[in-house]
Amino acid sequence: MAKTQLKEKPAPVVDDKRVELRTFIDEMKTKEHADSRLIDVLHRTQHLYGYLPTEIMDEIAQAMQIPTAHIWGVATFYHYFKLTPPGKYEISLCLGTACYVKGATQILQAIKDDLKIDFGEMTEDGLFSLGPARCLGACGLAPVVMIGERIHGELTPKKIVQILKEYRKQAGKEDGK
Repeated sequence: MAKTQLKEKPAPVVDDKRVELRTFIDEMKTKEHADSRLIDVLHRTQHLYGYLPTEIMDEIAQAMQIPTAHIWGVATFYHYFKLTPPGKYEISLCLGTACYVKGATQILQAIKDDLKIDFGEMTEDGLFSLGPARCLGACGLAPVVMIGERIHGELTPKKIVQILKEYRKQAGKEDGK
């Protein structure tokens, strides 16, 4: 008769980000109304990882003794939180009134055509991700995108394609290609 062996669940990976997050959670648990500190913890998680990894949200649920479903409810309710990893270059396309009136939809179409992605997606090579922005505060340069921390304005479909090409070229240099 064959014996069935139970496989032990592997121990969670411990890294600097997890240690920092766990320390932050422990600190939040000492504050008044600790159960209302979930958004603070999710913000810190996204700051550390760039998004909210499923595995980390499960760890948050255990550490804070909050049902995972509640954490998912909060994370999906607020548009700020990202549930997928961002690309190396995060593109935020302004859809505010000035940008919209001055051609943001044409810029969006040029980005979609060039990168073959839509809002909330990342290119297959992990280089770019695309998201909407309500306003980037550069209305005088409309239409605009922010790539990483840099604003690019007075865009045309041709200009945005050229800008994306430059980022690809820069990524190649950084990768030693």
